[in-house]
Amino acid sequence: MKSRSESLIRLKKFQVDEKRRQVTQIEMMVADFERMASELDQQIEIEHSKTGISDVAHFAYSTFAKAALTRRDNLLASASDMKAKLEAAQDALAEALEDLKKVELLDQRENQRERDEQNKLEQENYDEVARLRFRR
Repeated sequence: MKSRSESLIRLKKFQVDEKRRQVTQIEMMVADFERMASELDQQIEIEHSKTGISDVAHFAYSTFAKAALTRRDNLLASASDMKAKLEAAQDALAEALEDLKKVELLDQRENQRERDEQNKLEQENYDEVARLRFRR
């Protein structure tokens, strides 16, 4: 029984670690997308100041700025999608942590029950020895 509960705890810890890695990876992706979008914003502003045209509808608007705007919007949309995935991954992590705690508590109770039984047996042995000594 002991090895089965230990294996289950190891499995749950592995699952928690895996969920944690997923959350961290998604957080890094969101941060990268937002950083790249911010850099594109800066490049767009530089292009606006170079050309003197910031109206997207203007016929002479920079093609580089148009492409950068599209890319920035795509990055922000991707970051938004990843944030939704991040929430799901965080929920999965919280669930995995709860499962781990349940398994650890069950193992702890089982260990306590075994210790209590062992203490009871030892006490019965001591009582028997005391009865035998008292009869003499």
